[in-house]
Amino acid sequence: MHSPCVARCGLNADDYCMGCFRHIDEIVIWSQATDPQKQQILDKLDERKQLFLGDSNNKTLSRAQWLKAEKRLKL
Repeated sequence: MHSPCVARCGLNADDYCMGCFRHIDEIVIWSQATDPQKQQILDKLDERKQLFLGDSNNKTLSRAQWLKAEKRLKL
């Protein structure tokens, strides 16, 4: 299953990417997620896109944020 990444990463204040609308935790676990888990994530994206309509990418996804999420998720 292909990632919904559109290479326009930018997190809002709640750590949702304004490019693909995944939460940072969902981005970090994507490569290890099962197909059913990936589908659950994909099923949420259209609703999030509408919810975040007009929000901006106010911070980029940094390596430090990625590592913090990995630690929190115990990956």
